[in-house]
Amino acid sequence: MASSTSIKLDDDMKGRVRHLAEVRRRTPHWIMREAIAQYVEREEEREALRQDTLKAWEEYQGTGLRATAEEVDQWLASWGTENELPAPECHK
Repeated sequence: MASSTSIKLDDDMKGRVRHLAEVRRRTPHWIMREAIAQYVEREEEREALRQDTLKAWEEYQGTGLRATAEEVDQWLASWGTENELPAPECHK
């Protein structure tokens, strides 16, 4: 179920939303809902990546296991070739 929420926009932004709505043949309401949905989705993905990064950092601090940038670069460069390499082993 959807509920009403209000947002205050300055005149310039309000005009920009209206103009975009006109050229896209949408309503200003649709433009704002779409913008908010895209923003929230993008920020949720960024937060998930941030959490994954923090978890990986904590794991590295606990174990010291890692692969060097050179090892990873060689592995990635081999993708799609006849001599595709396996993922590098983590080491200290």
